[in-house]
Amino acid sequence: MAQSAGASTDPAGLRVLDPVWITMRDGTRLAARIWMPKTAAHNAAPAVLEYLPYRRRDATLPRDELTHSWLAQNGYVGVRVDIRGSGDSDGHMSDEYSAAELDDGLQVIAWLAAQSWCNGAVGMIGISWGGFNALQLAQLAPPALKAAVAICFTDDRYADDIHYMGGCLLTENKGWSSQMLAYSARPPDPEILGEAWRDIWLDRLRTQPLHIETWLAHQRRDAYWKRGSVCEDYGGVTAAILAVGGWADAYSNAVPRTIAGLSSPVAGINGPWAHRYPNVAWPEPAIGFLSEVKAWFDHWLKGEGTAPDMSYRMFVMESDPPARHMPARNGRWIAEQSWPSPRIGTEIFYLSQHGLGETQGDAPLYVTNPQTIGLAGQRFCPGMRSLDELADDQRADDAQCLTLDTSPFVTGKDIVGAARLKLRLIADQTSGFVVARLCDLRPDGSVAFITMGVMNLTHDDGHVRVTPLIPGRPVDVTFSLNDIAYRLPAGHCLRLSLSTAYWPMIWPSAAPLSLQLDPTGCALTLPVRPDINEASPQFGPPEQMRQGRSHVLRAAAYTRQAEILPDGTQRLQLITDAGLTRHESTGIESGKVITEIWDIHPDDPLTARHETRWRYTIGRAHWQTRTETRTVMTCDATSFHIAACLQAYEGKDCLVARDWQFSVPRDGT
Repeated sequence: MAQSAGASTDPAGLRVLDPVWITMRDGTRLAARIWMPKTAAHNAAPAVLEYLPYRRRDATLPRDELTHSWLAQNGYVGVRVDIRGSGDSDGHMSDEYSAAELDDGLQVIAWLAAQSWCNGAVGMIGISWGGFNALQLAQLAPPALKAAVAICFTDDRYADDIHYMGGCLLTENKGWSSQMLAYSARPPDPEILGEAWRDIWLDRLRTQPLHIETWLAHQRRDAYWKRGSVCEDYGGVTAAILAVGGWADAYSNAVPRTIAGLSSPVAGINGPWAHRYPNVAWPEPAIGFLSEVKAWFDHWLKGEGTAPDMSYRMFVMESDPPARHMPARNGRWIAEQSWPSPRIGTEIFYLSQHGLGETQGDAPLYVTNPQTIGLAGQRFCPGMRSLDELADDQRADDAQCLTLDTSPFVTGKDIVGAARLKLRLIADQTSGFVVARLCDLRPDGSVAFITMGVMNLTHDDGHVRVTPLIPGRPVDVTFSLNDIAYRLPAGHCLRLSLSTAYWPMIWPSAAPLSLQLDPTGCALTLPVRPDINEASPQFGPPEQMRQGRSHVLRAAAYTRQAEILPDGTQRLQLITDAGLTRHESTGIESGKVITEIWDIHPDDPLTARHETRWRYTIGRAHWQTRTETRTVMTCDATSFHIAACLQAYEGKDCLVARDWQFSVPRDGT
């Protein structure tokens, strides 16, 4: 059963319904915003769903007014639904990708398919959370879901998400929990819910969980992470999947892995981009992505048009000078008709005291470094908060760790895929990790980041068990680096950099770790694509004209400051002011300021401290709300410690103040 309490016309002349209430079987109402094609009154069309907890009436509204209006102009019903417990929807949100969220999603899909304006076929589109649950819902195979476009997503919630990498704890595990606390604390809209808005908001504020308490309780790959990880059963997916990512994004590995794993129709695109839709992406070149989406849905939802491109299209990045902010990347597009591709070969480079080469070394190599290495690295997920988060020149980090270089290449080499690193090592501690970075040593001396991988040395291949290291005893480990497509030009050298710390991306081990490497058991296997003379894939121009309008009331700003405190502690502080914006179609004014601080002493991993503060303002001229959150994480040798607080204001009045404080034992991390 659904009701529409409001209808309007957007600048493209489309009918926009908001709210549309979709009632779940338990009585919970989910709020939707729907863009109707002009032909909907007499010609049923497929529905394309985007399903998020990020608030359809302000947070994602500018993007939605482009994407869903464009889809409606091209014959689709565009649908944006707030997940239960978010935006104006009823209920509470207990966790990301919960059983309730997915069950609601199945009901929404069935409801859409049953509407008179829908032809019975439903597609999904989404980036990040919306890409995750699109693939997860596809795995549940609801009959009406025929196709999905998943952007910047993962199929593996443990090994390749924002919580853990290579079995190591990411500081973004805490950062994301802090962000979701701030996101979920925002109020519903009084224009939609009337006098009930305040009671609903207060109820949410009093029941909102601090997600890191759950996430830290699962430091290995267990049933908690396997649920919702589509890689556990690719065979459940029957819908046609267009998998999309970017080399600067945190989730680029999921694209080739999903292509290789699915038996349903699948295609992939990986560009040079960070965490953005490819039609409005950076670094450039952006592409006509919505046209690709249309071609995909035309075929799989309407049975019309020519068959979409079913290849795996990749942007091979050229060597550009390293920079935090990079508006565009040089490179070219290539395509492979299957993945793994039989055209990708391998080259082996051995680690030795002479660098990377064709012969094994005969002398031990040593990895030892301060805890502060990693400051030159890129953010775990560039673009999620700022456009200034790419990797800087790597020389400062490389000066503090083991670096091994090839001789200058005589001809250019395309690295396409995931490199593999085998190490035979002896550790001096019972736990810890190793980080491997592949870098481009340029003729001018600058060092550009290519890709990286990390391995928790106490984990088996599946990250299921924790096996303490025995100091002094050799152990062999093999792990993959993140997928990439990068051309190393003639005259450049490939550099392998090894370290046992990588702050502020990875939470440090309990004690400083040093490694001794036996070069007879060490090798780097590089995926190399031969030069192939064939036409490059072509894309149309990017669709960047937003159909909605907004007014900037406070300009955005970003500051990055690194300093050394009097006791030698290194501090990194990032302040991201996203500005203040008034959204014309809803009248909501929304703004946020994020402050992040990372502290660590170069000699002591137990001094690690991460603090995150969020301040959100949501309101109109006569309705003003503010939420402030603060989360701090520290550690000792045996436990992680969390302290957090939430304050919510209406005008100047503090309505709710909550505090959390707890510790979680370390489990091999």
